[in-house]
Amino acid sequence: MALRTAILRHLRVPVQSLTATGFNQSQIGFLGSIRSLSSHDDHLSKEAVVDRVLDVVKSFPKVDPAKVTPDVHFQKDLGLDSLDTVEIVMAIEEEFKLEIPDKEADKIDSCPLAIEYVYNHPMSS
Repeated sequence: MALRTAILRHLRVPVQSLTATGFNQSQIGFLGSIRSLSSHDDHLSKEAVVDRVLDVVKSFPKVDPAKVTPDVHFQKDLGLDSLDTVEIVMAIEEEFKLEIPDKEADKIDSCPLAIEYVYNHPMSS
């Protein structure tokens, strides 16, 4: 699966060649609206990552959503224990379709660290 993803990230579709071969817009139909792809299309913007991480944390049952900010620490600011932190990290993995290695997951104890990790590790296909 990883090899497939790596190959597809670098695959380019020459959209302009469709019109260069004699097809006009009406013959192409919906293909005319395809945009060019880049290797970063599957990478979320920092703002999207922040919003989704905060949504995951806010939806955790033991968390007061009003206390959740991009700078919040799970234990110090939200009063969560280590098991709660593990559950939040697992929810983040599920939200972003990621597998965070245990060594890395153990380090994630705040929104800034979760946001940084997710932003630097694009979603799987």
